[in-house]
Formats: sequence, structure tokens, C-alpha cells
Amino acid sequence: MRTYSSNAQLHSALERFRRNGQSIAFVPTMGNLHDGHLNLVRKARSLCDVVVVSIFVNPLQFGPNEDLDAYPRTMAADKEKLFSEGVQVLYAPQVGEIYPQGMANQTLVRVPDLSETLCGSSRPGHFDGVTTVVAKLFNIVQPDIAVFGEKDFQQLSIVRKMVKDLCMPVQIVGVATTRDEDGLAKSSRNGYLSPEQRHIAPVIHQTLNSCREAIACGFDNFLQLESHARMKLLRAGLEPDYFAIRDASTLRPVTADTEEIAILAAARLGPTRLIDNVRLALNPVSDWGMLAGGR
Repeated sequence: MRTYSSNAQLHSALERFRRNGQSIAFVPTMGNLHDGHLNLVRKARSLCDVVVVSIFVNPLQFGPNEDLDAYPRTMAADKEKLFSEGVQVLYAPQVGEIYPQGMANQTLVRVPDLSETLCGSSRPGHFDGVTTVVAKLFNIVQPDIAVFGEKDFQQLSIVRKMVKDLCMPVQIVGVATTRDEDGLAKSSRNGYLSPEQRHIAPVIHQTLNSCREAIACGFDNFLQLESHARMKLLRAGLEPDYFAIRDASTLRPVTADTEEIAILAAARLGPTRLIDNVRLALNPVSDWGMLAGGR
């Protein structure tokens, strides 16, 4: 595995692969790698000849009171994990390589509508930072395929829309959320949790699953389901940011045209913000009447 920190060095290395007719898959990360990240790498390896992983803690997507300085940085351990997975190229730039003119006057890539709901409501500007850095990384790496986790379902939806709207020649592949045995979604921020908080955290996934099961069984009052779920999170000791039942394609309220539901949650446990989601495909014949009465 070769590590590059400059765009010019990376371009030169990747051009040699392209001249040999090799396809390139890209996995963008912020480091502190866990099994969820490694599953993305494994998927990328199954799809292309060459896997490029980036490690870059992007300051543009952190708000003024968020955990940029405290975000875990574990480069040595990350390199060992990537080497063990057969990654050929690691791109680990400094902030000045990505934002050479600073961030104050940086051109922003913004995906309207999708970026303004759910996590976008409570983290203003967050997704502008995500789409801007992902667009820059796509231009730097120029991959054939880019692999993202479905745990960050809103982010995945936004990246897909950006790629479609801007005619970027990149195929976006989503990979199912990797979970611990108790259902908690793998996340770098799980390391912030105390033992007591770690015991509470799986309630998020349990609540999502209970909501999905209720809808699958025909319960059609989505507002009541959302309210009940928020109360369950509160009683467990979590501070819910949102619990929402949405159309998985648009992240808007469910309609008669919805083919798949996404149930999404974000909640704080102490200082740690956790997110998760589950989805439910709908039967187009039997479920539409139920949904029409639920909203």
C-alpha cells in the first residue's frame, strides 16, 4: 500500500493504473476505521481492480460547537487495517491540500431540499461541507465507483443526487450498515460512550425496528409512531433530535407513490450524537390504502 498526501503524487500514481486498464474504486473516510469502514473496503475490492481510501477529517462539515478537535485520529492503526485488507492506495492529505485558499471563500457545492431536513435542520451547513469535500475528492481521485455506508442514509442520498445533478461519471454504491451484536450501528463516535451509555445506545436500533414492525403489521398513524418512538428514546435516557418516517427516495413524507420507507433517527447520549435508520419496502397493491390514511 502506498500513501500519498499531495494531489499531484496521487494523480501520477492513479494514472499508471488507468493506463493499464484497471478500474478504480474509492472509499472516502475520516479515519478511526472500524469494521463498518472495512466492509466498505471489501465491497470496493469486489467491484474494481484498485481500491483508493482517503482519510481526511473535513473541517468544513463541522459546526462551531462540534467535535472537530476531539474527533479521533488513529492514522497508524488505520494504515495497518487498510494494508491487511489489500488496499493499494491511501490518500491522506493535510487541510491545506484540500483547501489551499482556506475555507472562508471556498466555493460550496450545495444540494437543496435533501440537505435541509433531518440532520440538515440541526446541523446547518453540515451537508454543504460534505458535498463540497466529496466533490473535490471525486475530482482528485476520479474513481469509477465510490462506496458509502447506508448508516449515513441521508448523506448517501445527498451524494447520489449531487452526482446525478452534476453529471459526475461516478457510480455510487451503498453498503448495508455494520452492527455490533446488540444492534448498535458501528460508528467512530461510539468510542465516546461510557460503559453505561454503551448499554443504553442499542435502544435506538430497537426503537427503529419496533416502528418498522408496526408499519409492516398495518399500523398507519405515522405521527403517533414517531411520537411514541421519541418518548421511548427519552425514557431510555437519550435526547432525540428527530425520529422520522420518510419516503426513502425523497426523504419527504410518505405518499401513495412511496415504494420504500426509511425510518431515521438521531439522538444524543451525553455529548455523543448517534444516528441510525432502517427501511421497509412496501407492497404496491396491499399497502397504499394503509399509507393514505396515515398522513
